Amino acid sequence: MSPEVTAFFDDATFTISYVVKDPNGSSCAIVDSVLDFDYASGRTDTSSADAVIAFVQENNLTVEWLLESHVHADHLSAAPYLQEKLGGKIGIGDRITVVQDTFGKVFNEGTEFQRDGSQFDQLFQEGDTFHIGQMRGEVMHTPGHTPACLTYVVGDAAFVGDTLFMPDFGTARCDFPGGSSEMLYSSIQKILALPDETRVFVGHDYKAPGRDEYAWETTVGEQKAKNIHIGAGKSEEEFTTMRDERDATLAMPKLIIPSLQVNMRAGNMPEPDDSGDIYLKVPVNKL
Repeated sequence: MSPEVTAFFDDATFTISYVVKDPNGSSCAIVDSVLDFDYASGRTDTSSADAVIAFVQENNLTVEWLLESHVHADHLSAAPYLQEKLGGKIGIGDRITVVQDTFGKVFNEGTEFQRDGSQFDQLFQEGDTFHIGQMRGEVMHTPGHTPACLTYVVGDAAFVGDTLFMPDFGTARCDFPGGSSEMLYSSIQKILALPDETRVFVGHDYKAPGRDEYAWETTVGEQKAKNIHIGAGKSEEEFTTMRDERDATLAMPKLIIPSLQVNMRAGNMPEPDDSGDIYLKVPVNKL
Protein backbone atom coordinates (compact mmCIF):
# COMPACT_ATOMS: atom_id res chain seq x y z
CA MET A 1 0.00 0.00 0.00
CA SER A 2 1.01 3.57 -0.60
CA PRO A 3 0.13 5.88 2.31
CA GLU A 4 -0.96 9.44 1.70
CA VAL A 5 1.78 11.64 3.20
CA THR A 6 1.35 15.32 4.04
CA ALA A 7 4.42 17.25 5.16
CA PHE A 8 4.67 20.24 7.52
CA PHE A 9 7.96 22.15 7.37
CA ASP A 10 9.12 24.10 10.43
CA ASP A 11 11.27 27.01 9.30
CA ALA A 12 12.81 27.65 12.73
CA THR A 13 14.31 24.16 13.12
CA PHE A 14 14.25 22.88 9.52
CA THR A 15 12.16 19.95 10.77
CA ILE A 16 9.58 18.11 8.69
CA SER A 17 6.61 16.55 10.48
CA TYR A 18 4.35 14.15 8.62
CA VAL A 19 0.74 13.07 8.67
CA VAL A 20 0.64 9.52 7.29
CA LYS A 21 -2.84 8.45 6.21
CA ASP A 22 -4.36 5.13 5.28
CA PRO A 23 -5.49 5.71 1.65
CA ASN A 24 -8.54 3.52 2.20
CA GLY A 25 -9.78 5.11 5.41
CA SER A 26 -9.51 8.00 7.84
CA SER A 27 -6.81 6.63 10.15
CA CYS A 28 -3.47 8.39 10.35
CA ALA A 29 -0.24 8.73 12.27
CA ILE A 30 1.79 11.86 13.01
CA VAL A 31 5.56 11.53 12.77
CA ASP A 32 8.05 13.82 14.56
CA SER A 33 5.87 16.73 15.65
CA VAL A 34 7.24 20.14 16.72
CA LEU A 35 6.53 22.31 19.75
CA ASP A 36 7.81 25.82 19.04
CA PHE A 37 10.25 27.14 21.62
CA ASP A 38 11.95 30.52 21.94
CA TYR A 39 15.16 29.93 23.88
CA ALA A 40 15.76 33.61 24.61
CA SER A 41 12.45 34.03 26.45
CA GLY A 42 11.90 30.43 27.53
CA ARG A 43 8.42 30.51 25.99
CA THR A 44 6.66 27.74 24.13
CA ASP A 45 4.18 28.16 21.31
CA THR A 46 1.89 25.67 19.57
CA SER A 47 1.62 27.25 16.11
CA SER A 48 3.36 24.38 14.32
CA ALA A 49 1.33 21.74 16.13
CA ASP A 50 -1.89 23.69 15.59
CA ALA A 51 -1.33 23.57 11.83
CA VAL A 52 -1.21 19.78 12.05
CA ILE A 53 -4.31 19.73 14.25
CA ALA A 54 -6.20 21.91 11.77
CA PHE A 55 -5.30 19.58 8.91
CA VAL A 56 -6.38 16.49 10.85
CA GLN A 57 -9.68 18.04 11.89
CA GLU A 58 -10.49 19.55 8.49
CA ASN A 59 -10.02 16.13 6.89
CA ASN A 60 -11.89 14.24 9.63
CA LEU A 61 -8.91 12.02 10.36
CA THR A 62 -8.43 9.72 13.34
CA VAL A 63 -4.97 9.80 14.88
CA GLU A 64 -3.83 6.35 15.97
CA TRP A 65 -0.11 7.00 16.52
CA LEU A 66 2.22 9.84 17.45
CA LEU A 67 5.55 8.42 16.33
CA GLU A 68 8.98 9.67 17.33
CA SER A 69 11.94 8.59 15.22
CA HIS A 70 14.30 9.35 18.13
CA VAL A 71 14.96 11.78 20.99
CA HIS A 72 15.49 14.92 18.96
CA ALA A 73 18.29 17.32 19.90
CA ASP A 74 17.16 20.20 17.70
CA HIS A 75 13.48 20.68 18.45
CA LEU A 76 10.92 19.93 21.14
CA SER A 77 8.23 17.33 20.51
CA ALA A 78 4.57 18.37 20.61
CA ALA A 79 3.36 14.79 21.11
CA PRO A 80 1.60 15.34 24.49
CA TYR A 81 -0.20 18.42 23.19
CA LEU A 82 -1.31 16.58 20.06
CA GLN A 83 -2.38 13.59 22.12
CA GLU A 84 -4.52 15.84 24.32
CA LYS A 85 -6.21 17.38 21.27
CA LEU A 86 -6.37 14.41 18.90
CA GLY A 87 -5.65 11.18 20.78
CA GLY A 88 -3.25 8.48 19.62
CA LYS A 89 -0.45 6.54 21.28
CA ILE A 90 3.06 7.98 21.61
CA GLY A 91 5.69 5.54 20.34
CA ILE A 92 9.50 5.47 20.25
CA GLY A 93 12.27 2.88 20.17
CA ASP A 94 12.86 0.77 23.27
CA ARG A 95 16.47 1.95 23.43
CA ILE A 96 15.06 5.20 24.80
CA THR A 97 16.07 3.75 28.15
CA VAL A 98 19.74 4.10 27.15
CA VAL A 99 19.16 7.73 26.17
CA GLN A 100 17.28 8.43 29.40
CA ASP A 101 20.05 6.91 31.48
CA THR A 102 22.74 8.89 29.63
CA PHE A 103 21.02 12.26 29.76
CA GLY A 104 19.45 11.68 33.14
CA LYS A 105 23.03 11.85 34.41
CA VAL A 106 23.99 14.81 32.20
CA PHE A 107 21.07 16.83 33.57
CA ASN A 108 21.41 15.50 37.14
CA GLU A 109 17.77 14.42 37.14
CA GLY A 110 17.88 12.33 40.30
CA THR A 111 15.89 9.24 41.13
CA GLU A 112 12.48 10.82 40.52
CA PHE A 113 13.14 10.77 36.76
CA GLN A 114 12.07 7.37 35.48
CA ARG A 115 14.57 5.81 33.07
CA ASP A 116 12.38 2.91 31.94
CA GLY A 117 10.60 4.55 29.00
CA SER A 118 7.33 4.62 30.92
CA GLN A 119 6.61 8.18 29.75
CA PHE A 120 5.80 6.68 26.32
CA ASP A 121 2.79 4.53 25.42
CA GLN A 122 4.71 2.12 23.18
CA LEU A 123 8.37 1.09 23.06
CA PHE A 124 9.16 -0.46 19.69
CA GLN A 125 11.79 -3.10 19.00
CA GLU A 126 13.40 -4.19 15.74
CA GLY A 127 10.85 -6.12 13.70
CA ASP A 128 7.77 -4.93 15.57
CA THR A 129 4.67 -4.07 13.56
CA PHE A 130 1.81 -1.64 14.07
CA HIS A 131 -1.23 -0.57 12.09
CA ILE A 132 -2.60 2.70 10.79
CA GLY A 133 -6.09 1.67 9.86
CA GLN A 134 -5.58 -1.21 7.43
CA MET A 135 -1.96 -0.27 6.71
CA ARG A 136 0.76 -2.26 8.39
CA GLY A 137 3.87 -0.46 9.57
CA GLU A 138 7.19 -2.14 10.29
CA VAL A 139 9.87 -0.97 12.69
CA MET A 140 13.56 -0.92 11.84
CA HIS A 141 16.09 -0.12 14.55
CA THR A 142 18.57 2.22 12.83
CA PRO A 143 20.99 3.52 15.50
CA GLY A 144 24.10 5.59 14.93
CA HIS A 145 22.82 9.13 15.22
CA THR A 146 21.42 8.09 18.62
CA PRO A 147 21.02 4.64 20.20
CA ALA A 148 17.22 4.76 19.95
CA CYS A 149 16.75 5.83 16.31
CA LEU A 150 14.01 4.06 14.37
CA THR A 151 12.91 3.98 10.76
CA TYR A 152 9.19 3.44 10.29
CA VAL A 153 8.34 1.61 7.06
CA VAL A 154 4.69 2.03 6.11
CA GLY A 155 3.78 0.50 2.77
CA ASP A 156 6.08 2.03 0.16
CA ALA A 157 7.23 4.84 2.49
CA ALA A 158 10.12 4.95 4.96
CA PHE A 159 10.34 7.65 7.62
CA VAL A 160 14.03 7.78 8.49
CA GLY A 161 14.24 10.63 11.00
CA ASP A 162 17.75 12.09 11.00
CA THR A 163 19.53 8.96 9.74
CA LEU A 164 19.55 10.13 6.13
CA PHE A 165 19.03 13.57 4.64
CA MET A 166 18.37 14.46 1.03
CA PRO A 167 21.03 12.94 -1.25
CA ASP A 168 22.75 16.29 -1.83
CA PHE A 169 23.10 16.86 1.94
CA GLY A 170 24.20 13.45 3.18
CA THR A 171 23.74 11.76 6.53
CA ALA A 172 23.27 12.36 10.25
CA ARG A 173 25.98 13.33 12.70
CA CYS A 174 27.17 10.67 15.13
CA ASP A 175 28.97 12.64 17.84
CA PHE A 176 26.21 12.80 20.45
CA PRO A 177 26.59 10.50 23.47
CA GLY A 178 25.79 6.96 22.30
CA GLY A 179 26.29 7.81 18.64
CA SER A 180 28.54 5.79 16.33
CA SER A 181 29.53 6.23 12.70
CA GLU A 182 30.04 2.46 12.39
CA MET A 183 26.49 1.84 13.62
CA LEU A 184 25.13 4.53 11.33
CA TYR A 185 26.81 2.93 8.32
CA SER A 186 25.24 -0.42 9.19
CA SER A 187 21.83 1.17 9.78
CA ILE A 188 21.89 2.97 6.45
CA GLN A 189 22.68 -0.30 4.68
CA LYS A 190 19.45 -1.72 6.14
CA ILE A 191 17.50 1.21 4.73
CA LEU A 192 19.22 0.93 1.34
CA ALA A 193 18.26 -2.76 1.19
CA LEU A 194 14.61 -1.72 0.84
CA PRO A 195 13.23 -1.72 -2.72
CA ASP A 196 14.66 1.08 -4.85
CA GLU A 197 11.22 2.60 -5.38
CA THR A 198 10.60 2.99 -1.64
CA ARG A 199 9.85 6.61 -0.86
CA VAL A 200 12.19 8.05 1.77
CA PHE A 201 10.93 10.90 3.96
CA VAL A 202 13.67 12.72 5.89
CA GLY A 203 13.39 14.46 9.25
CA HIS A 204 15.20 17.66 8.31
CA ASP A 205 16.31 19.61 5.28
CA TYR A 206 18.87 22.39 5.33
CA LYS A 207 18.74 23.19 1.59
CA ALA A 208 22.13 22.10 0.28
CA PRO A 209 24.23 24.71 -1.58
CA GLY A 210 22.97 25.18 -5.10
CA ARG A 211 19.41 24.05 -4.34
CA ASP A 212 16.71 26.73 -4.29
CA GLU A 213 13.89 24.90 -2.52
CA TYR A 214 13.55 22.82 0.62
CA ALA A 215 12.89 19.14 -0.06
CA TRP A 216 12.11 16.09 2.03
CA GLU A 217 11.09 13.22 -0.23
CA THR A 218 13.50 11.03 -2.14
CA THR A 219 13.78 7.28 -2.88
CA VAL A 220 16.01 4.44 -1.82
CA GLY A 221 17.32 4.25 -5.37
CA GLU A 222 18.26 7.93 -5.38
CA GLN A 223 19.98 7.58 -2.02
CA LYS A 224 22.00 4.59 -3.20
CA ALA A 225 23.12 6.35 -6.35
CA LYS A 226 23.52 9.97 -5.27
CA ASN A 227 23.89 10.44 -1.50
CA ILE A 228 27.09 12.45 -1.15
CA HIS A 229 28.16 10.66 2.05
CA ILE A 230 27.07 7.09 1.55
CA GLY A 231 26.00 6.61 -2.09
CA ALA A 232 27.80 5.05 -5.04
CA GLY A 233 28.94 2.12 -2.95
CA LYS A 234 31.16 3.96 -0.47
CA SER A 235 32.92 1.62 1.92
CA GLU A 236 32.46 1.61 5.67
CA GLU A 237 35.99 2.92 6.14
CA GLU A 238 35.43 5.79 3.70
CA PHE A 239 32.17 6.70 5.39
CA THR A 240 33.30 6.51 9.01
CA THR A 241 36.47 8.50 8.32
CA MET A 242 34.47 11.23 6.60
CA ARG A 243 31.74 11.23 9.22
CA ASP A 244 34.04 11.39 12.24
CA GLU A 245 36.16 14.16 10.72
CA ARG A 246 33.10 16.18 9.74
CA ASP A 247 31.42 15.74 13.13
CA ALA A 248 34.49 17.15 14.88
CA THR A 249 33.80 20.50 13.16
CA LEU A 250 30.09 20.78 13.98
CA ALA A 251 28.60 23.03 16.66
CA MET A 252 25.93 21.76 19.03
CA PRO A 253 22.31 22.34 17.89
CA LYS A 254 21.04 25.57 19.43
CA LEU A 255 18.07 23.85 21.11
CA ILE A 256 19.88 20.74 22.32
CA ILE A 257 19.63 21.59 26.04
CA PRO A 258 15.85 22.13 26.22
CA SER A 259 15.13 19.52 23.54
CA LEU A 260 16.82 16.62 25.30
CA GLN A 261 15.23 17.36 28.67
CA VAL A 262 11.75 17.53 27.15
CA ASN A 263 11.98 14.82 24.52
CA MET A 264 13.39 12.15 26.82
CA ARG A 265 10.15 12.72 28.78
CA ALA A 266 8.01 12.02 25.68
CA GLY A 267 7.56 15.75 25.06
CA ASN A 268 6.60 16.61 28.62
CA MET A 269 8.24 19.38 30.62
CA PRO A 270 10.03 18.59 33.90
CA GLU A 271 7.81 18.48 36.96
CA PRO A 272 6.91 21.96 38.27
CA ASP A 273 8.16 23.14 41.64
CA ASP A 274 5.93 23.79 44.64
CA SER A 275 4.89 27.13 43.14
CA GLY A 276 3.89 25.52 39.84
CA ASP A 277 6.84 26.95 37.92
CA ILE A 278 8.78 24.84 35.40
CA TYR A 279 12.54 25.04 34.97
CA LEU A 280 15.04 23.57 32.53
CA LYS A 281 18.65 22.97 33.53
CA VAL A 282 21.79 24.14 31.74
CA PRO A 283 24.67 21.74 32.41
CA VAL A 284 28.04 23.49 32.22
CA ASN A 285 30.82 21.82 30.21
CA LYS A 286 28.82 18.60 29.90
CA LEU A 287 27.95 18.53 26.21
